[in-house]
Amino acid sequence: MTRDAEVIVLGAGAAGAAAAFHLSHAGRRVLLLERQSWPRPKACGGGMAASVQRWFPFDLSPAVDRVIRRVRFTWNLEDPVTAELPGEAPFWIVRRQRLDQYLVEQAVAAGCSLESRWSASDVSRHGSLWQVRSDDGRLVRANALVIADGSTSAFSAPLGLGPARPRFATTLAAEVDRTTQTPADEASAHDDDTAHFEFGLVHHGFCWAFPRQRGMSLGVGTFIGRDPADHAAVLERMLPSLGYAATAGERRGAPLRVWDGHHRLHGDGVIAVGDAASLCDPFLAEGLRPALMSGSSGAACLERWLAGDSKALGAYTSQMRADWGESMAWGRRIAQVFYRFPRVGYQLGIKRPTAPQRIAQILSGSMGYGDIAQRVIRRLLLQQG
Repeated sequence: MTRDAEVIVLGAGAAGAAAAFHLSHAGRRVLLLERQSWPRPKACGGGMAASVQRWFPFDLSPAVDRVIRRVRFTWNLEDPVTAELPGEAPFWIVRRQRLDQYLVEQAVAAGCSLESRWSASDVSRHGSLWQVRSDDGRLVRANALVIADGSTSAFSAPLGLGPARPRFATTLAAEVDRTTQTPADEASAHDDDTAHFEFGLVHHGFCWAFPRQRGMSLGVGTFIGRDPADHAAVLERMLPSLGYAATAGERRGAPLRVWDGHHRLHGDGVIAVGDAASLCDPFLAEGLRPALMSGSSGAACLERWLAGDSKALGAYTSQMRADWGESMAWGRRIAQVFYRFPRVGYQLGIKRPTAPQRIAQILSGSMGYGDIAQRVIRRLLLQQG
């Protein structure tokens, strides 16, 4: 059976493109398959810790839209709390379609082959090779496979990667153009270096507003329960507070596959990365940092496996558990308590003197949930007891 590449990466989002770059940079023959054409829109707030730069040998700043230096929290658009973020450039806002395309360009420059409009219908193991078949009957084979097809992944769970029954948050994102504001509105608009998290408007979730060069990215997420939330109504209240019309913005809804326990992320010559591996933060919905972390870490382990280290893929699962999962286990516990009692959570978890700074440190990647979780959960539960 003839192989077409050493590694097939299924999905050209942030995680898949990162994996494709690192493997190509290491000299592996990589085939990157993407079901959409470029440029492709993505429902994503675009916030990520600047610390992700350490995983790449090239400068990520061309994909950065804004540098965030402070975070503002509100309850029902009132009772504000502001925290300064640590470091020189602690939190970045990127436009997802630009970030993904930029990472793909780096991968292609390193030798990766890209195939767009490739919609995979089946993946299977045949002897020593993985086989991927498209909807229109095309077939490609490789020694190894990276599953990076996002929150709606059709392949990670059937292959035993990540949770068998993923847990989803529901989200709605809106991109608004600053040119729709009046001069009076602009004076009341959000600071260009401040990210805003609003906790009172959303039942069992929160709303975010991130500044961009020519406008803002807003979103609503619900993290507990399956009842449909009226996210559009939340945006209609949030947008005017930032100087925009209640109906402004291009809107996209999407499921968000959040972290829900420790699971195996590897198999025989296969790994899952990014949203397909259910790595999104269950409390603050950060998905880009774990996507880039898993794409980079997974590629390094896969490279060792291709070189003959039979235990390298198991090391990927272990490494992601240590570097991300242990913190997210505490993040999930905080979310379960906080979003059930959000008013109490805001008063005890956000308005305490040290709390905003600690959340800012979590967003910047300099602190994990485990550093604060036991104290926060204890306070919330005692208040409800």
